Amino acid sequence: MNVTADSVWSKCLKFIKDNIQPQAYKTWFEPIKAVKLEDDVLSIEVPSKFFYEWLEEHYVKLLKVALQKTLSENAKLVYVIKMQNTYGNNQPFTEKIPSSGAADIKPQHATRSINKSVPELKNPFVIPGIKNVKIESQLNPNYSFENFLEGDSNRLARNAGMAVANKPGGTSFNPFLVFGGVGLGKTHLANAIGIDVKNKYPEKTVLYTTAEKFTQQYVESVKKNNRNDFIFFYQIIDVLIIDDIQFFSGKPGTQDVFFHIFNHLHQNGKQVILTSDKAPVDMQDIELRLLSRFKWGLSAELQHPDFETRISILKNKLYRDGIEMNDEVIEYVAKNIKSNVRELEGAIISLIAQASFNKKEITIELAKQIIEKFVRNTKREVSIDYIQKIVSDYFQMDIETLQSKTRKRHIVQARQLAMFFAKKFTKASLASIGSQIGKRDHATVLHACKTVDNLSSTDKHFRQFVEDLGKKLSV
Repeated sequence: MNVTADSVWSKCLKFIKDNIQPQAYKTWFEPIKAVKLEDDVLSIEVPSKFFYEWLEEHYVKLLKVALQKTLSENAKLVYVIKMQNTYGNNQPFTEKIPSSGAADIKPQHATRSINKSVPELKNPFVIPGIKNVKIESQLNPNYSFENFLEGDSNRLARNAGMAVANKPGGTSFNPFLVFGGVGLGKTHLANAIGIDVKNKYPEKTVLYTTAEKFTQQYVESVKKNNRNDFIFFYQIIDVLIIDDIQFFSGKPGTQDVFFHIFNHLHQNGKQVILTSDKAPVDMQDIELRLLSRFKWGLSAELQHPDFETRISILKNKLYRDGIEMNDEVIEYVAKNIKSNVRELEGAIISLIAQASFNKKEITIELAKQIIEKFVRNTKREVSIDYIQKIVSDYFQMDIETLQSKTRKRHIVQARQLAMFFAKKFTKASLASIGSQIGKRDHATVLHACKTVDNLSSTDKHFRQFVEDLGKKLSV
């Protein structure tokens, strides 16, 4: 019988597969290729030093037993590390390292000694309980679907998120991009998906990180010359969640490395979940090839919660904290804090704290005092509704006229100014702005912004409109 490297490795794999978990086998052994068999020395190809170090740390005994059962008691193993050069050089970087579980490898089989120059484990995250071979998910356990209340403002995003959690990588929502303004629940929803996946599929590797942390790790990997290990680490994740993807803007190196990671995950049926403060169409300084991939799946917007949803959020918060509060007070808070969920919960916490510290009953009068101070001391996030009110008041027309289909010049210009300032002062997408200002599309909003810019530079009366409204909205 002709004994080849492939036949020996196939027998080893059969033994290994019977002795470890399926997910571990798929992650750490399926990517390995047999390279050469010579004098009972089997050379196997692995994709990075990170990969080699992990095998040596966790599976060296298993590898040794498998090899000795298949070949002989004197069988030895050599790792051939072959990393593709992602900087355009067609020649991959390779080196050979003997397994610590197969000593006395002849010098010609290794370009480095196993005890020299072997770097530390390149996992950029903590790996608790190394024996469990699990990567810490970095998820916030408080951000679950149970306390992410559904309303008109988030129904699409929440339901799509639940579909992703039920079948990660197996829906058309890949990638799943959640976008919206500050404090509307993007991070909460992204974490909720991750938590649900972990509950339903404990064997899957889920990782939450921010775009800022990802960038810092990438820069560090370049400094330490282990960029390929960094890439490989992210390529073994089953569900990758990256928060605030707009942070990649203007960072071509980070975008390039994420592009390769994204492609690998997507092609291998892994799930990618992203959050951003704006829709892909509104992202600046992001490469077109990345933007096109963001659009492969589903982009779902989180909007400002309506009154009924704000009531539900407050009641849920009070229930979880074991606090009773009069419905009149709850409704007053919900009517007066409209900007986002974070400020809504912050207001109710301030009210409870004041009542507790001063040993006062939570009344509508106390609520009015606290909310007045809270609103005054909190940086106001200008809403599209507020902008429409200021613009319509300035031009002495009602909001219905501003939003109407009429083509009268002065009304069209007022509407264009409202769209211009909505883009300037809010983080809403062009589509969302158009939808809220007369049910227009994003192209109309884009045209309006260009028209305002052009008229501002050619018409001094129109420029005065822009300056006056800018001052009113900046107060």
